[in-house]
Amino acid sequence: MDDSTKTQAVSDAVASLYNTYPFPPEPILDEAPPGYNWRWYWPTVHSFCTGAAPASNTVRVLDAGCGTGVSTEYISHLNPDAEVLGIDLSERAIATATQRCQSSGATNVQFRQLSIYDVDQIEGEFEWINCVGVIHHMPDPLKGLQALATKLAPGGFIHLFVYAAIGRAEISLMQRAIALVQGSQRGDYRDGVQVGRQIFASLPEGNRLKQRERDRWAMENHRDECFADMYVHPQEVDYTLDSLFELIDASGLEFVGFSNPQVWQLDRLLASDPALLDRAQQLPEKDQYRLVELLDPEITHFEWFLARPPYPRFSWDEDAALLSAIPTRNPCMEGWPSQSIFDHNYQIISLDKTEFEFLQACDAHNGPNSEHSQASVAELVAHGEASPEVVRQMQQRQLILLEPSQQT
Repeated sequence: MDDSTKTQAVSDAVASLYNTYPFPPEPILDEAPPGYNWRWYWPTVHSFCTGAAPASNTVRVLDAGCGTGVSTEYISHLNPDAEVLGIDLSERAIATATQRCQSSGATNVQFRQLSIYDVDQIEGEFEWINCVGVIHHMPDPLKGLQALATKLAPGGFIHLFVYAAIGRAEISLMQRAIALVQGSQRGDYRDGVQVGRQIFASLPEGNRLKQRERDRWAMENHRDECFADMYVHPQEVDYTLDSLFELIDASGLEFVGFSNPQVWQLDRLLASDPALLDRAQQLPEKDQYRLVELLDPEITHFEWFLARPPYPRFSWDEDAALLSAIPTRNPCMEGWPSQSIFDHNYQIISLDKTEFEFLQACDAHNGPNSEHSQASVAELVAHGEASPEVVRQMQQRQLILLEPSQQT
């Protein structure tokens, strides 16, 4: 069997799984989905990757491996000025995605049943590609990523998510156990789910695999679609930090950063020993990431942004640039207006009086319903207690987005 035949066989098996168990199995709503994900909102994606809000919200977006359209629906509603295309191997998943977006009134989206390997069939390029939980299920992940790279416009960004080997060690063992018991019936995904559930039920209390499933995954895995996606998938590649950067380096794209940067901060793990923390922080950046990976076996995935150079990078270290910028409140927050809110990561934070009043001023002058002309940071600082340093810290915490006085 040659490589192309093997690739097609694996792709067919993956499509068969998702035709049997469309994923994700989220309910279809007759209204816009609740909440937000800042990684699915173009202004916050652009701000994270460049430091600044985009000049325009009119972008072309590809949701590559969209499944049943949960992410596509969010992207469409959160970005009404965008043109969104979702593609997936599974005919049933695409049908569900289409129904989902029609039901919720997402009118700026289209779907195509198409392999990522075949994206050359799509005309034009995209400023933004979302590809979450997909390429690790491809027979050749690098080939898939390189195919997507050809559709990324210069200055564009792609968000990716793949599984981490250390944090999924127990899952990998159970996958192999189920496949072994299934034998020649492997590929019968309903049988695989039944076998897997029987194994978990039969294992003794205190068994490491059973305990891990109970403590970490059981709540979502009560749905057969989730159990099948986790334990009976026909194709999966789990990455270490080293193999991840091998993939990135071979992609021809530039690593922007992890989209969950708080996970990769050493002080999260070593803050109790300042001397040791300082020593560890002297390591090269990738070695710091490697150390986090080794010290925190709860990391089950990697999520990150890549860019196709050239793309702009904005720094707000200089007061002149900061003070001339136009600030807006990040809409990815819950509970506003209040001094106690959920931030862009759905973490509860408390705003002090100065921060709260500055965000109120942003809404009054630069919000979507504002009747005033846009006000700069300098103008808002002059009428309140916030200092440039406070504003700078708010931007770093993604509480505000900053638009340069002259977009480049």
